Amino acid sequence: MLIVQYGLGAWVNLYVSVPAADQGAGFATAIGRALANGPAALAVHAALGLLLVVTGVSALVRAILARHRAVIVTSAIGLVAIIGAGSSGAAFVGNGKDGASFAMALLTALAMLSYLVSLFILDRSPRPARGTAE
Repeated sequence: MLIVQYGLGAWVNLYVSVPAADQGAGFATAIGRALANGPAALAVHAALGLLLVVTGVSALVRAILARHRAVIVTSAIGLVAIIGAGSSGAAFVGNGKDGASFAMALLTALAMLSYLVSLFILDRSPRPARGTAE
């Protein structure tokens, strides 16, 4: 999902014009206007971003329930990066500054990296022997 969001964000940045009425909007207003007023690609990008926050929270909760410290750390970093990317995206909709778009891209890349590291950590975690109960 993060890779799709990253690609969609690049496409929106290059080919979609944010409506002038959205300039100067705050965080919640920017997301609300993006979802309600589009353009469609921007609305899909915003909706997918909100869904990523939900999945990031889910990943963190699962890591906490599993008591896997390293994955708790990487999941927390991923979630913070996703929230930061969303904040940067809302700022970009509000002010149109390239720095906000760049921050959004970097934070999305950080989230992807943190979840990739989680996968490597989990791959190296001890597994119960075959045929034994957990």
